[in-house]
Amino acid sequence: MEKKIINGAILAIFTVIAILSFTTTNASDPAPLQDFCVGVDDPYSAVFVNGKFCKNPKEVTISDFLYKGFDRTSVIDNPQGAEATLVNVNRFPGLNTLGVAIARIDFGPFGLNTPHLHPRASQAFAVMKGTLYAGFVSTDYKLYDTILKEGDIIVFPQGLIHFQFNLGKSKALAIAAFGSQNPGRVNVADGVFGTTPEILDKVLTKAFQVNKTVIDQLRSQFSNSKHVSIDSARSILLETLSQKPKVLDA
Repeated sequence: MEKKIINGAILAIFTVIAILSFTTTNASDPAPLQDFCVGVDDPYSAVFVNGKFCKNPKEVTISDFLYKGFDRTSVIDNPQGAEATLVNVNRFPGLNTLGVAIARIDFGPFGLNTPHLHPRASQAFAVMKGTLYAGFVSTDYKLYDTILKEGDIIVFPQGLIHFQFNLGKSKALAIAAFGSQNPGRVNVADGVFGTTPEILDKVLTKAFQVNKTVIDQLRSQFSNSKHVSIDSARSILLETLSQKPKVLDA
């Protein structure tokens, strides 16, 4: 009996280790099984890896592994005063299967790289010019923040909300490296108030404990469209939610 219990415990331990190993090894982009796979938009290619078709290796040249223009300052055309230019697999197909991406973030005076998260990658963020206030929020809502100066590097863990704010009257520049060829980005404010179609009013008014007027004001700052068509299924849902619950007789 004791031997069976021990064997059961050992089996349970190995099962947990196997699960953890599987989870760990799949926490980032899968490792390539070939030297490279330069992405192409060719449905007739024989190999499809990480969402891209592979260019025929015999047709690959050094130019497939070069990206030019990263030194160009991004045009800042938003109220936040900062612009992130991400060079990922969609812009630089040579990154396909290699598990990396890079971005430059240009800040105007007192510019903000708005609170956001990257669902598929951790990020190393290096300040090249200027002084920034930066931080991230953990899953227990603790803020880790600091002041970054030229030459400083901070790491933002995968999936956690983070931000950077230029503290100076002059422009600032930072370079970010990602552990994914396509890290993705979700802006917190846009993810709540700028969705298409809109999140139901009842959800947002209750979540933020404010009235619909406040929600409409916030939506007006982030919504991509003032008039979003509502499909029949959502119409039924809205109609159902708008009805007052019936009171049953005792």
